[in-house]
Amino acid sequence: MRNISDIIEKYLKGILQDSPEGIIEIQRNDLAEQFSCVPSQINYVISTRFTLEKGYLVESKRGGGGYVRIRRIELPGPTTLHTHLHQTIGEEMGQSAAEGLIYQLVEARFLTTREAALMQAAVSREVLMVKLPYRDQIRARMMKAMLISLLS
Repeated sequence: MRNISDIIEKYLKGILQDSPEGIIEIQRNDLAEQFSCVPSQINYVISTRFTLEKGYLVESKRGGGGYVRIRRIELPGPTTLHTHLHQTIGEEMGQSAAEGLIYQLVEARFLTTREAALMQAAVSREVLMVKLPYRDQIRARMMKAMLISLLS
């Protein structure tokens, strides 16, 4: 059985996908009530699964009438994707940023889940057993090389 975080994530992604603007606005308390959980569980899901690295922009307003607005950031088309990747990756890239970018590319269907799994394995800190900042520099170069060859 899936845990409550997975269920909330799937629900939010579903309504986000159905939104013509790619934006949803939710009330934490209403959502917590709907899923019979505490509002902090909603905060956890949003802060860990709807990050900028994963292709989401989250805005929130606390207090009476507060809301959480989640916006899906679309990747550029294939013609400008290479430029976007070079800007996103830069000269160094941490593991969580790399995983987030890979996730975003899978969600946008630029990568298969198999390609993503291979990439994640190749750039993990367990494989790149080099001290920082060299590890992040190597990871960035590997990400660029793999993505250029896969997306060309």
